[in-house]
Amino acid sequence: MTGNAGRKTGDEERRAAGAARIDIENLQVAYAGRNVVAGVHLVAAEGEIAGLVGPNGSGKSSVLRTVYRYLRPAAGRVLLAGADIRALAPGRAARQVAALPQERGSDFELTVREVVTMGRTPYKRAFAREDRHDRDLVARSLAAVGMAGQEARRFSALSGGERQRALLARAFAQDPDVLVLDEPTNHLDVRHQVELLGLLRAQGRTTLISLHDLNAAASLCDRLHVLNAGRVVASGTPREVLTAELLAEVFGVRAAVTEHPLTGDPLIAFDHRHSL
Repeated sequence: MTGNAGRKTGDEERRAAGAARIDIENLQVAYAGRNVVAGVHLVAAEGEIAGLVGPNGSGKSSVLRTVYRYLRPAAGRVLLAGADIRALAPGRAARQVAALPQERGSDFELTVREVVTMGRTPYKRAFAREDRHDRDLVARSLAAVGMAGQEARRFSALSGGERQRALLARAFAQDPDVLVLDEPTNHLDVRHQVELLGLLRAQGRTTLISLHDLNAAASLCDRLHVLNAGRVVASGTPREVLTAELLAEVFGVRAAVTEHPLTGDPLIAFDHRHSL
């Protein structure tokens, strides 16, 4: 992955007005009458990368699904620049929020370029043809994720990591104010994981991201929200949040938190020989 997918050439007034801030207030999400998210409050300030971490089943994906409107909350609300995101017209919401969910299609009988070009759909009227700006943005998005020159390949023939990068390019081509990424490093090898995290930092977009890799979260995120059993149990900078005590209480692991020798970020050393 190289370069930058580029920023929006229009809508500067909307961005200047703080359109990229996400506030989640008293969010509740229920499945089959059971609350899986209960009373969640969290924020992603404009231009900030806010990470959601927690054990499996803690509610991370459910929270993210309410932000990109896949789920309707049972109570509470998601605010985009102070406005309830459920009140936005679908086209406007799609221009402002792009998502990379965990549920990712693998049977698209489309080329890589056709998949990435789908990111431009919210900006086009019915039957409108792509223009030069669309083509340039698609090309930059493909280059950003390291897939330039692979436009003609069939999406269904890609490896899991390649599909992941193609779908991320589609999100970049959507050119949103807010990115919502649910475990985006899944299926990526170490090199592409590192490049992806660096690319997200370079983008400068408001980003809500869930990550299982706590060291990646410590390196990437400006703010972390720790979820456990559907509730936020800690929020703050990675250095404030990722303590040995919290790791023991929430994740049930024995660990020491030290300083990364290359970056100075918090570095978690897990005890793989003994469990709590």
